[in-house]
Parts: sequence; structure tokens; C-alpha cells
Amino acid sequence: MDAVNDTENDSRGSTGGLTHLRQDGTAQMVDVSEKAVTTREATATATVRSTAEVLALLGAGELPKGDALAVARVAGIMAAKKTPELIPLCHPLPISKVTVDFELGADSVEVLATVKTRGVTGVEMEALTAASVAALSVYDMIKAVDKHAVLTDIHVLAKSGGKSGDWSLGDGGKV
Repeated sequence: MDAVNDTENDSRGSTGGLTHLRQDGTAQMVDVSEKAVTTREATATATVRSTAEVLALLGAGELPKGDALAVARVAGIMAAKKTPELIPLCHPLPISKVTVDFELGADSVEVLATVKTRGVTGVEMEALTAASVAALSVYDMIKAVDKHAVLTDIHVLAKSGGKSGDWSLGDGGKV
């Protein structure tokens, strides 16, 4: 059976489709054993929209369930470490650093999650998982006072390292 090799510049395997597909169309974990070890980092974001009153409670740590941001920060860090258990074809990575930060706005809180490793594949999925779960945790903590809160705008902001180099959404792509 032919293996489908992963390359960062060509997302197609020998089947002409995704690298996570074998010749027969079934899923596989991509073989990254020949890739170079580099320092890799990714930052992702997620936004929780709510009311100004709820955001004031959130910022003051006065929600009925307690300090939502502290809980969400720990949840995001834990989630990054669990990514290969949640996303079936993700490689387990030796994560060296995870940060989860929050920017409070008038009617939203933006979650910023950054994950770093020294390995053979990127940490975009870990950063996305951290941002998503931290946002879910904020939602869980505020739902008692705002049943209409919304999670939105989950995406990668930037990545660095690896063969394909550095990328930033704010710079329109390559940096």
C-alpha cells in the first residue's frame, strides 16, 4: 500500500486529495517522521459576545460562578494538552508553553491562546482548541446571567516555524 506523504507546501497526497487520506480514501495519520524539528508557535482567537452588564461582572470577577477568566485560562491550557485526544488525526506534541489571555471589550471578550513546541508539526490545532475551550468555559460561567451569549470568530491569527515559514492573518499571509 502506498503511503501519502505530508508536505507543508503541498496539501495534496498521492490521491490528489488531502494528505490525511490513503489511496483507498480511508483516513490516516500523516507520517511526519522525515520532517525537520523546529520551534513552532501558533496563536488563535475566539470571541464571546455578551451584554455590557455581564462583561462588567466578568471583568470584576463578580459572576455568580466566580472568577470566570481564571477558570477559562486553566481550561484552555488543559485543552491544548488534550488536542490529540479530541481531534482524531492530530499528532501528540511535546508542548513547551501555552498562554491564554483575554481582552475585554464593551460587549465581548476576546480569547487569545498561544501554543509553542519544538517538534515536526505545527501547533495550530492546539491553539485553536485552547481558544475554543477557554471561550466555552467563559460561556459556561456566564450562561446563568446571559442565556443569549454567543461564541464567534474562532480562527488562527498567526503561526511560525516549520518548512512553510511564518504567517500572520493581520499581514495578509506570509510575513
